[in-house]
Amino acid sequence: MCTAHLLRELLFFKQKYDCPWTARFSKIIMQALEIKKIITTSQYQKPIKERAEMEALLDGLIHQKINPDHPEVITFQKRILKYREYLFTFLYHPEVPPDNNKSEQAIRNVKVKLKVSGMFKSAKGAQNYAIIRSITDTCKKTIKLS
Repeated sequence: MCTAHLLRELLFFKQKYDCPWTARFSKIIMQALEIKKIITTSQYQKPIKERAEMEALLDGLIHQKINPDHPEVITFQKRILKYREYLFTFLYHPEVPPDNNKSEQAIRNVKVKLKVSGMFKSAKGAQNYAIIRSITDTCKKTIKLS
């Protein structure tokens, strides 16, 4: 689950409904992001006090009753309950980022190409473009890592 998208959605709910639940949920996500910054590679598989406390706060929060006048927040809460085990995957695996910004950036070039030209002339042309783009992006990432 992308924390950036969750925070954006929670901000919308906070502005629309002025629901205190959303502010508390946002605070927990921000705490998780802070933990991600300070956690060392060797700590990911070990119990961490801050992570456990934050997870306990979250579990308490997602089971709280929400005002029935806030139907979108209730729907959001149900979605979080359904996907709870995936919410903080980034705190247990060092290679998992807290957001999907890199993935979205990777497909952005294809969307821009489609918007500018309208479409590819053939399936083979689209496939060739995807291969060249993939190689180029991989090279860029490899050079930045070096």
